[in-house]
Amino acid sequence: MTVTTAKWSLADYHLMIEVGLLVDRHVELLNGEVINMAPEKPEHAQLNTDTADYLRELLGKQALVRDAKPITLPESGSEPQPDLAIVEPHRAIYRTHHPYPENIFWLIEYANSSLSKDLNAKRKAYAAAAIKEYWIVDLKHRQVKIFREPVNGDYCSEVTLKIGEISPLAFPEITVSIQRLLEG
Repeated sequence: MTVTTAKWSLADYHLMIEVGLLVDRHVELLNGEVINMAPEKPEHAQLNTDTADYLRELLGKQALVRDAKPITLPESGSEPQPDLAIVEPHRAIYRTHHPYPENIFWLIEYANSSLSKDLNAKRKAYAAAAIKEYWIVDLKHRQVKIFREPVNGDYCSEVTLKIGEISPLAFPEITVSIQRLLEG
């Protein structure tokens, strides 16, 4: 016997939200599947907040830093909620729809219990959507993984840093401290 799971479209997912089916559920749509999101531990939550504040200081009005807000990846039928999405500053547009891949400069996920999902399913979904840059702050191993160059549903470039600085592709004049990402 073959088991086939039902895939949900973005329209289905939005309807579930609209009718209240997902009230009090911490979920996201990833590749057509409604996925439970792990609860955030205090360290994860505070580092995410600290990094959002830090990036807002560095970027000023050049970008909008959205924390734990959905993005829409129409091609894969996904609406994940990355910990941080650094996007074009189009506040009025985001009142009518979440940022699309072409609006996204880069994404950051803080990972502890979600590390496997972030390294696999999310990485591939973001690469398939041609998101140019994706960072995973790995709290278990105290390191940051930087993925770049999306090609054919995966990233060609992967760098792991425990110290130092990195400049995002979209803002080469900005340097981001790896220490600040890991320690706040």
